[in-house]
Amino acid sequence: MVDLYLATGISDALRAELARRFALHKGVPPFTTRAIVGGGQMQLGTDLLDRLPMLEIVAINGVGYDGLDLDALRARGVRVTTTPDVLTDDVADLAIGLMLAVQRRIAANDALVRRGGWQVPLGRHASSRRIGIFGFGKIGTAIAARAAPFAREVLYTARSAKPVPWRFVPDIATLAEESDVLILAAPATAETAAIVDAHVLDRLGPAGVLVNVARGSLVDEDALIAALLSGTIAGAGLDVFAKEPTVPEALCRMEQVVLAPHQGSATQETRGAMAALVLANLDAHFAGQPLPTPLV
Repeated sequence: MVDLYLATGISDALRAELARRFALHKGVPPFTTRAIVGGGQMQLGTDLLDRLPMLEIVAINGVGYDGLDLDALRARGVRVTTTPDVLTDDVADLAIGLMLAVQRRIAANDALVRRGGWQVPLGRHASSRRIGIFGFGKIGTAIAARAAPFAREVLYTARSAKPVPWRFVPDIATLAEESDVLILAAPATAETAAIVDAHVLDRLGPAGVLVNVARGSLVDEDALIAALLSGTIAGAGLDVFAKEPTVPEALCRMEQVVLAPHQGSATQETRGAMAALVLANLDAHFAGQPLPTPLV
């Protein structure tokens, strides 16, 4: 059987299907490894690649690939696949959910009621807000479509203006200044690393809310904590963090922050569709057929 290395945890259902097709390995991959499967958080650099001379394909169970050295993979002729599109709706839904949860104190009030409390601080109006979206691919566009019916205005920042009914803003600092809610939906790249810094948070302002369903690397986490503690911004809804699964204790103590464990795609339907795409890409590769969703 073909040797396949599991680089990260996967669902039991996907593992069972892979075990029917491949010899699975965890821990240290054998040099005979021809395929790797892992989530979008997997790390795969030249050190590991140098130990796997027979590697042919990396199948990512997700859409993130910032932990992969794509240049090194291309140079070695290794194919890379992701599971795009099938998770767009769920991630967009979560972005809106986090936005509402922060402004209406849903998580904090739930915890208080469970402790026997009833009187709670007032939340913030969630309708008629200016909602800015940084990153306007399929997920950003889906977020805009959900936000538009109850937003005062939807704005977005991308590499260039799109043929959409919402207002284009050329840079993230201006987007933050003109938004009440700033939602991050851009990929992790060298250009977006720590792009939400103290300056951007200051522009978002004391009534502003930050929502991140992209990658933790987009945010200067120390600057965010300082901004939340000082009241520079009003709150944050975070599904991703700089050093997952570690979440700064300071964020855990803040009632104006809603935290989620990187669960943008975490529904039964979407995880099933993602697993099916992983299998379809692997099956196609080893059958010598075109890959359904190739990245490289």
